[in-house]
Amino acid sequence: MNIAFTGITGNVGQEVLNEVMKLSGIEKMRFLVLPDDKRIKKLKKRYRGKTDNWEVIFGNIGDKTACRKLVEGIDYVVNLAAVIPPHSDKFPQKAVECNEIGVNNLVGVIEGLKKQPKLIHFSTVALYGNRNSRHLYGRVGDPLLVSPFDIYSATKLRGEFRVLESKIEKWAVLRETAVLHKNMLADNMSDGLMFHTCFNAPLEWVTAHDSGVLVGNILKADMEKDLGDKFWRKCFNIGGGEKNRLIGYETLNDGFKIIGGTCKDFFKPYYNSLRNFHGMWFYDGDVLDKMFAYQKQDTRTYWNEVKKSHKIFQAGRAVPKVFIRKFVIDKLRNDKNAPKYWFEHKDRARLVAYFGSEGRYLALPRKWKDFPLLIENKDEEGGEIDYQNLHDIKNAKLIDYGFDISKENLTLKDLQNVAKMHGGALISRSYNGDLYKKLQWKTQDGEEFSASAYTVAYCGHFYNITYKKNTWDFDRLSKKDKIYAQIWYDSHQENENHLYYFDDDFNAHIKTEVNK
Repeated sequence: MNIAFTGITGNVGQEVLNEVMKLSGIEKMRFLVLPDDKRIKKLKKRYRGKTDNWEVIFGNIGDKTACRKLVEGIDYVVNLAAVIPPHSDKFPQKAVECNEIGVNNLVGVIEGLKKQPKLIHFSTVALYGNRNSRHLYGRVGDPLLVSPFDIYSATKLRGEFRVLESKIEKWAVLRETAVLHKNMLADNMSDGLMFHTCFNAPLEWVTAHDSGVLVGNILKADMEKDLGDKFWRKCFNIGGGEKNRLIGYETLNDGFKIIGGTCKDFFKPYYNSLRNFHGMWFYDGDVLDKMFAYQKQDTRTYWNEVKKSHKIFQAGRAVPKVFIRKFVIDKLRNDKNAPKYWFEHKDRARLVAYFGSEGRYLALPRKWKDFPLLIENKDEEGGEIDYQNLHDIKNAKLIDYGFDISKENLTLKDLQNVAKMHGGALISRSYNGDLYKKLQWKTQDGEEFSASAYTVAYCGHFYNITYKKNTWDFDRLSKKDKIYAQIWYDSHQENENHLYYFDDDFNAHIKTEVNK
């Protein structure tokens, strides 16, 4: 078997490589690596004496020629390449080139081959957009409401849609949740990204190690016997399981325990966003684990490993907490990617997107005793709740798609109901039960688009302006779309009428319609 990889030098990619190196029967491993990526040299050194079947192609996934060199004569392609936050925020054009154009190139080349490789495409939880206590849990079929100004999510949305609607015979889409990896602390201490994390946002974590185990187990199982329709041409959520379901505050708190403190020691309640994040707990996160038994580690294991491998963080215990907050945390608040910077530089577009208004930003409590935290049994409005009760998956509040998503055989009526719930329509008059046959649909605005029943009904895609432009129009669309509305109005007011968009230079803008 011959396997090709993109993104192999990344945090998840290196763990995938570690597991794939354990497999037998692999004749060739081919990697597409950026010319200036020095990490490939370190990987060659790490696996010295075991790299005879390695072939490195230096190039960019945004280059179709490089993609062709990567996939010709290959049996499997594992696409891990992605430009993720905070790099996607700093270099948005690179996110477009990798997450969108690159995927289009890769898919197009595979489609044109007589002998197509099987494609495993890594997608992301970020497609689901913002969640809070009203809908902590979600499934693969939930609406894809990518957060305004999150160029990572928007480009990954378009890339995933291209895979789902491709002519590739055997593909699988894996939407990965938030990843705990060895470089996470360093990566998130470089700019203001940490302040995007809502304190009450649901976050289900998976370790990079477990993600690597998953890919290794998938390849091993399929090389032994084709996995067939139970895996190929399906979309899944990669989760970490019940033990890894936290909220934003808990995650920050766990990190600060390493240096002997808590989130409240280093953060103030007015530091972080109230909405416009991305993350949720996976109601269907056990599906892949039942198939491939990959969920091995929990967040406690991860933080213990961080303690052992990064002694410098433990040294922080000797530093007064007020100094760390002043010279590390508060310094990052002045970064261009932080709310404080947006306020001081009059970036109304982002303040509205992340807080609802400048007024809500200014009104945030100054003391923790006045800030409602889910783990302290207060909902976002300060009302009393039972956090453990919310945490129990048996009590999960799920959304209505207009049909029973647990059924395997869809009817024409099911598809018509989905379209109607979205405020659109199914134009096709007949449906023969083929989940992957292209059907014609009409959006909430009457625009026609083509997509399979599987893409729309089971994967949550419904065409809108974000699929073609860096524009987010969910305030208006949710007034027509009952599926969108169930999630969007958890963190937005029904009387909000904002259109969020980037200009050609990726400057953030907002256009507000006046209610008539």
